[in-house]
Amino acid sequence: MTRKVRLSACCMNQWSLDFAGNLERILQSIRKAKEAGSRLRLGSELEICGYGCADHLLEPDTTTHSWEVVAEILQRSKDDLSDIIIVVGMPVFYKNTAYNCLIALLNGKIELIRPKMAMCDDDNYRESRWFVSWRKQRTLEQFLLPDVITDVNKQRFCPIGDGVIQMGDGVTVGFEICEELWTAKGSYLDMSLSGVDIILNASGSHHVLRKSNKRLNRLILGATEKNGGIYLFSNQRGCDGDRLYYDGSATIAQNGSIYAQGAQFELAETEVISATLDVERVDSYRNRIRSSRVESTRSESYPYVQIDFRVCLDELEALKTPLTEPLTITMPTVEEEIASGPPAWMWDYLRRSKQSGFFLPLSGGRDSAAVACMVSCMCRMVINALHSGDKQAYHDVNYLFGNSLDDAAIKRLTHDQLCGHILFTCYLGTQNSSKETKERAGALATQIGASHSSVLIDTAVSAVIKIFEIATGGRLPRFRVEGGEGRENLALQNIQARLRMVISYLFAQLSLWAKGRPGGLLVLGTANVDECLRGYLTKYDCSSADINPIGGICKGDLNGFLQYCLSKFGLDSLTGILDAPPTAELEPLQDGQLVQTDEADMGMTYEELGVFGRLRLPGSCGPYSMFIALLDKWGHKHSPHEIAAKVKHFFRCYAINRHKATVLTPAYHAEHYSPDDHRHDHRPFLYNVDWPWQFKRIDRTLELLEKSGLCTNATQS
Repeated sequence: MTRKVRLSACCMNQWSLDFAGNLERILQSIRKAKEAGSRLRLGSELEICGYGCADHLLEPDTTTHSWEVVAEILQRSKDDLSDIIIVVGMPVFYKNTAYNCLIALLNGKIELIRPKMAMCDDDNYRESRWFVSWRKQRTLEQFLLPDVITDVNKQRFCPIGDGVIQMGDGVTVGFEICEELWTAKGSYLDMSLSGVDIILNASGSHHVLRKSNKRLNRLILGATEKNGGIYLFSNQRGCDGDRLYYDGSATIAQNGSIYAQGAQFELAETEVISATLDVERVDSYRNRIRSSRVESTRSESYPYVQIDFRVCLDELEALKTPLTEPLTITMPTVEEEIASGPPAWMWDYLRRSKQSGFFLPLSGGRDSAAVACMVSCMCRMVINALHSGDKQAYHDVNYLFGNSLDDAAIKRLTHDQLCGHILFTCYLGTQNSSKETKERAGALATQIGASHSSVLIDTAVSAVIKIFEIATGGRLPRFRVEGGEGRENLALQNIQARLRMVISYLFAQLSLWAKGRPGGLLVLGTANVDECLRGYLTKYDCSSADINPIGGICKGDLNGFLQYCLSKFGLDSLTGILDAPPTAELEPLQDGQLVQTDEADMGMTYEELGVFGRLRLPGSCGPYSMFIALLDKWGHKHSPHEIAAKVKHFFRCYAINRHKATVLTPAYHAEHYSPDDHRHDHRPFLYNVDWPWQFKRIDRTLELLEKSGLCTNATQS
């Protein structure tokens, strides 16, 4: 005997407060699920209003409009979208309290409102700022529906709370919302022990490098392997209007195996995955785990919401419908994640901001080269979507070309042609720039098809310095190599960097005007997460831009990404960029050769910076605890005194430059130690840079090590 069910999980590129667009994508996903023969469709968390509404969730309008969207869906579920359980996410007010909820709809009726039971308040999330978790476990109450719903279906009340739906054929369906899967005692544990057959998880889970393996293998597969059952995971996709990119990856699992897997990075507005599974296999799998069966006898029952609807296929339909076979899943490499996540985020930002392209100051160094390569990867993704028949991509690309392309021109369009149309790069050189970096910038721009130019900005630099000379009665600052002191040297470097920002915005606003084209360009930032953390950037220089695709990616991962582009796409111009030491090129050359390097200027390597960053956040280390941690980590190659000096130097630099985090360009969030102070890293920006108490505690530990004979001053190899 079999009890086959056909189920669908969805990923949609929702946009905060875009109720019309969000509704259309939801309806499209329901239609696709119906066409696939499914009788249950699961959407993502807060899909009606968009997950990233933030403080707009405090506004009554957001909930009001969400109910209006539900009314539209209910009307359709009575007509052309009937006979399928539709699960959507939205905010709900109950007893003057806001809850993050899933709502189950069927044939014009609301069957259940299920509030979220565990808020996410770490990393970039602040859910308790807007919602309260539902605390009444296994309890249902009556919810008075708003008039906009009653006007559609004459329904006045529906259950709200921690309940389970039981179908007419005996199949039971339970619910989780995102964080409940991640908590130590996930809701799925109690539900599976109580015999719930199908568990639905609607998520708003963002992309972080190396995160997908944990989410899929350790959580989703781990849950179903340990306890059995069918598990549907739906997740939002795309840029919702903020720094985060939600990376899709809808999943259908059963008994520790994956049966359907959606794309992690995709440009399609709507993706629906479906699978045909046998509920009987859940029963037999669970019954073999004897210890869990004993535990299940002590499990409290959930209140059931009875629905007169059969989710199982009828006998003849079941005979004609084969079961879905399990899949073998491969995880993307970090380089593949970088080649897909930030480019997809950039595409969403570009098309939704209605700008006409990007401007990038291309320096010939690794960071700006990585950003250029990301635009190239973005163009490849867009062309692939075009050639696969994606209507939204067709509309967006045609908009960028002034709606001047016909079908034949669209089909002929190549990724380098698209790149040349939307990416404008410029080498902004000075007398301190080398011939080699100029050549490297030009070579890379040519290879990816960018519209490139090269200018010298010394005239502007000299003009600004002249203004200062006049204002101070002839005081002329000099570089250190010319006999100037540190303040002069730094000021002369910052002038060059800040003028590049000013010129970049001028080019972004007028480059298309100069070509007789309408619109403007978004300025792309090029500061990586390590430099942002260290503060190794000039405030309001080229780090100040409209968006920064690499602001959450460390230098080491960017180097790996450039190597990937070199081998994957044959961009041999990257060879020279990778071979050259990173440098700001802001101090005078000596005999035409560079004497300034980033790592020498910073007083630490990029590798060390990454270690400092991860210990500071998410390791939650202050100066003393970081010193103790590094004694173990670096003790084989550095003495305690050297480690103490490195820790003190990092925290001095961090404190001196923390104020720069308040103006960091909105950056793609890819690393847990991002210093972005707007959403992620809520720490002060004014510190006592001497850290007198903390550094003294380090010194006391050094004295203890010296007295114990455990402290040497020589660096060990």
